[in-house]
Amino acid sequence: MRIGIVILPDQRWSEAQRRWRQAEEWGFDHAWTYDHLGWRDLVDGPWFDSMSTLTAAALVTSRIRLGTLVASPNFRHPAAFARQVTTLDDISGGRLLLGIGAGGIGFDATVLGGDTLPPRRRADRFGEFTELLDLVLRQDGVTWRGEWFSAVDARNNPGCVQMPRVPFVVAANGPRSMRLAARFGQGWVTTGTGGDDLEGWWKSVATLATRLDATLDEAGRDPGTLDRYLLLDAAPVFSLTSADFFADAVARAARLGFTDVVTHWPRLSSWYAGDENVLSEVAENLPELRRV
Repeated sequence: MRIGIVILPDQRWSEAQRRWRQAEEWGFDHAWTYDHLGWRDLVDGPWFDSMSTLTAAALVTSRIRLGTLVASPNFRHPAAFARQVTTLDDISGGRLLLGIGAGGIGFDATVLGGDTLPPRRRADRFGEFTELLDLVLRQDGVTWRGEWFSAVDARNNPGCVQMPRVPFVVAANGPRSMRLAARFGQGWVTTGTGGDDLEGWWKSVATLATRLDATLDEAGRDPGTLDRYLLLDAAPVFSLTSADFFADAVARAARLGFTDVVTHWPRLSSWYAGDENVLSEVAENLPELRRV
């Protein structure tokens, strides 16, 4: 089991860099940040760009893998985004994990003046986004036209450090996105579904894991070739409520076949409010947690 942590881009770098350094020193396997122009009620507070934040994080770390959780077509074009991805992969020395998803219906969906798309249309757009991003990261001089995106002679020189391109970790709960994960992903990440019931949430995670198995089987893909990430804090209880609670969540994820789990750095209030002392205790137990 590999264990990762999300560090929200809600602090000035003079304060935030401590967390990224500490995540590596503690031995977390990967560290992520959200890729939004603003997120839920935190849109009214400090918020910083994901790719710039990850670039800065790459310069103060040397081992830990770094990623977006997740980038989306809400405000990104694949041809332009590919340049940023290639640059960050280069600066990090090939440590980038690219989490991608269909995009939500919040601030990001409307801040540029567009309409909020229904689920089917977001899935259509996500399919094009993923296919074109894959092409531009793999090939130089891509010309491509779809309903949502187009590219004319899009360049990727010199290409990614990680060949043939950076790994895609595809966020997917629905059948169409799961098929994208099976086709393009090196990883799959899920938030589960459900409301305020913790056991109900775990049941939904198990259902989605089984559905992914069926999707991979239909695609003729070896399930061992796709890493499986679970975002623990999509559950109705914060995973860092206590060290014991976190250990139990890691064990449950392992039993469902997940290779990776991701928690959040505790905040003082609002989303992911918690105690950094619990995070420190979890960090001390990382070697044992990996062996579950």
